[in-house]
Amino acid sequence: KRHGNRRIILVTCHRRENFGGGVLNIVNALETILSREDVAVVLPVHPNPNVRDVFATRLADHPRVVLISPQEYTDFVSLLSMSHLVLTDSGGVQEEAPTFGKPVLVMRETTERPEGVEAGTARLVGANYDRIVGETFRLLDDDGAYAAMSRSHNPFGDGRASERIVKVLLDA
Repeated sequence: KRHGNRRIILVTCHRRENFGGGVLNIVNALETILSREDVAVVLPVHPNPNVRDVFATRLADHPRVVLISPQEYTDFVSLLSMSHLVLTDSGGVQEEAPTFGKPVLVMRETTERPEGVEAGTARLVGANYDRIVGETFRLLDDDGAYAAMSRSHNPFGDGRASERIVKVLLDA
């Protein structure tokens, strides 16, 4: 989605494997992505100083970056629904984003959620500057690539589990 004429990129980063050089690569990639005037970044900042301090130092003053505190679930889901695409190292976000048709670039070398990669809703980019920038630009510039990821089958369900459970309970 858009904020004014800008597409929102939702970014989450908190995994220990990205501390140090990984988070620096991620911030460098975000700075390059932000060289485009057509994007804005929303980043709920994890309280761990290994990531918080780097994001605060490097991105806090950027006019198209919104650094916010970690969000309650419903607020985060609202952010997710308003975003254009997601950059994350979170397993849970990999599961949630396909429900809203949001492509996910996973800033890890492996994932415990391979279903998303196999279904085409997620792509592993690691904390690799070139892969983060390249895949983000591809999704921003190539409507076909964006559509392929955003319209892929959601391997984590269709969002109707609670309806089915209630029906089973009422029919019992």
